[in-house]
Amino acid sequence: MSQANPRILLVEDTLSLAVVYRQSLLQAGYEVTMVHCGQDALAVLESQPIHLILLDLELPDMDGMEILKLVTEQQLPCAVVVITAHGSADTAVEAMRLGAFDFLTKPFDGKRLCATAHNALQHQQLSSLVAHYRENFERQSFAGFIGASMPMQAVYRIIESAAPSKATVFITGESGTGKEVCAEAIHQSSPRREGPFVALNCAAIPHDLMESEIFGHMKGAFTGAVSDRKGAASLADGGTLFLDEICEMDLELQSKLLRFIQTGSFQKVGSGKTETVDVRFVCATNRDPLVEVKAGRFREDLYYRLHVIPLTLPPLRERGEDILLLARELLQRYAKEEGRRFVDFTPETARVLLDYPWPGNVRELQNVIRNTVVLNDGERVEPSMLPPPLSGAPRAVAPLSEGPTASPVSAEPRPVRPLWIVEKEAIEHAIDECDGNIPKAAALLEISPSTIYRKKLAWEESGRA
Repeated sequence: MSQANPRILLVEDTLSLAVVYRQSLLQAGYEVTMVHCGQDALAVLESQPIHLILLDLELPDMDGMEILKLVTEQQLPCAVVVITAHGSADTAVEAMRLGAFDFLTKPFDGKRLCATAHNALQHQQLSSLVAHYRENFERQSFAGFIGASMPMQAVYRIIESAAPSKATVFITGESGTGKEVCAEAIHQSSPRREGPFVALNCAAIPHDLMESEIFGHMKGAFTGAVSDRKGAASLADGGTLFLDEICEMDLELQSKLLRFIQTGSFQKVGSGKTETVDVRFVCATNRDPLVEVKAGRFREDLYYRLHVIPLTLPPLRERGEDILLLARELLQRYAKEEGRRFVDFTPETARVLLDYPWPGNVRELQNVIRNTVVLNDGERVEPSMLPPPLSGAPRAVAPLSEGPTASPVSAEPRPVRPLWIVEKEAIEHAIDECDGNIPKAAALLEISPSTIYRKKLAWEESGRA
């Protein structure tokens, strides 16, 4: 709030005193509105912004304390100084309890009045600045992120500043820090929020298919191209194209991507027709892009074209109390999904979570909390409920092919078996233990449910089911 010309509301029913007070305040450079009763004061507060109220408690139509209570309850952005001829310690204490900044007992001179008004206005301005700071720089969540730490406040401010433009944002950070969440936050905070958000993971697509994934292809362009297909560039027209793990892209395709970024034009694989789209680019990598440039794995000209607004996501271990903030949010969410009673962590568990280095960052924290909720129940999470290594000791695993009365495992060397068989037995055992619930089995195995579905499909197609 600007207080270049502070407005003061003077509520005083004695006209001679009101005129004297008003004259002193006008000479000090303040704008003064003078009223003689409570109802007129309330009308002024509804009709115009006021920075300071000088409030007489003995009014002809109401007790001035009622106005003070209203200002406090409605959190009006103004300070209140109570003035009265009937001063007492009890009255002063009550006024301060209700939110008054100061208390003046009549009679007082103009110098004392102006000094008190000056102090009250300075205090109110400082309070407004603190409130503004807390609202904008101490947020506990923002556009899909959860976190109140200073590193995350910096991330929020960069997103807010970068989102309205079309400039390319280059996100870096360790795996699991939330790079796609960040890209979506940029999109949702931008004027393109009504347009599409298309994410493409450059590390998850074979190199020989990447060009088709980005630009699309024509029917017959290559073996398996049975029909025309739009690529991510066309699908993102009018919106945002997010290229995750951009440093995994091969050099030949990097040159085509550079031309696309420069011109907004491209050709589908197998087509001679040039298409033009309006796309905002956001990219990300968990590597150091400059190291990749120096090693010759990433084009320098593409790096400088993309690296317009750099944004680095902090690892979870550098976010302090955000660990517990995130953990509690995840605990409540997963407990609701799984029908568990968990509401919080014991102090000992909270200390374990804070002391752990979280090499897998937020993604690892999600897996740990999901695992804990699925395999346990109670109101508060104990340290022993956490999976290894947080629990401090490996969790015993029953033999896959034997019942609960199986004899101890022999110390004799075991024959080496094909990896797919061991993997298949482990997954099937977990599914059986969870009564066929694949999401629970995935949490137990610390993998995603889609991995299990993909494995089962591969076994069926190969005849290994």
